[in-house]
Amino acid sequence: MPSSTRSTRSRRPAGTRPASRSRRPAGRSGSAAPLGVLVSGGARRRRRLGWLWLLLVVAVAIGAGLPAWQQHQDSARFPVTTADLDRAEQELDGLEVKGRAPRTGYSRDEFGAAWADVDHNGCDTRNDVLARDLTDLTFKEDTQDCVVLTGTLDDPYGGETIDFERGPDSAAVQIDHVVALSDAWQKGAQQWDADTRKEFANDPANLLAVDGGINQSKGDGDAATWLPPSTGFRCAYVVQQIRVKAAYGLWVTEAEADAMDRQLGTCVTVD
Repeated sequence: MPSSTRSTRSRRPAGTRPASRSRRPAGRSGSAAPLGVLVSGGARRRRRLGWLWLLLVVAVAIGAGLPAWQQHQDSARFPVTTADLDRAEQELDGLEVKGRAPRTGYSRDEFGAAWADVDHNGCDTRNDVLARDLTDLTFKEDTQDCVVLTGTLDDPYGGETIDFERGPDSAAVQIDHVVALSDAWQKGAQQWDADTRKEFANDPANLLAVDGGINQSKGDGDAATWLPPSTGFRCAYVVQQIRVKAAYGLWVTEAEADAMDRQLGTCVTVD
């Protein structure tokens, strides 16, 4: 079986530690007690102070390390291959870095009708993704298995299991554009022709079935402003964003590139 390892890549220097300060107990006036008693009492106080400082340092270290440790543990649920991680790092380095363009002129219609059948398999894109990402599927009769009626989603964004049923509660499961359409619009898609935007909006490589409420909270956030609540999925999510942006020639902001770089440092890889 492939073994997972924690990535030790660090593309940014570690932060420097502030110089430690020595703390000396304030002197006391008067000398009623014998010298030996004073020395013994001072030694006890220093030992107690030393233990308190040690406990404080350990507590701070544990508290600071838990989030990173937990994220590594969670990431083992969604490992990426070493080759995929190396490719993501190279592609991230190759992305153009500059500011957002204005959102002026954006609308969903700029990317064509929602969920077109761009691969001409007879099924619209939404149902294609539902069929790909859900389990225990049932389909509407006489649709050539093109209309998903029910299924179960193991939601990567929130980590919950969601029962999908077509009907009034269909929005409990939504199809997310991993690179949001509005984000793409502000980072290069304004210059695309209509066919390219339609292809982008229906590209399975940029689509995931996810918890509807979490998807709504994302809006058009990029990696600098939004990441999945499930920390274990963040590496795979960012790797997917980088791959999509590289494939379509979209750029990233400096803050976005930094956020992506940090997440790649948390990746758990398998060979």
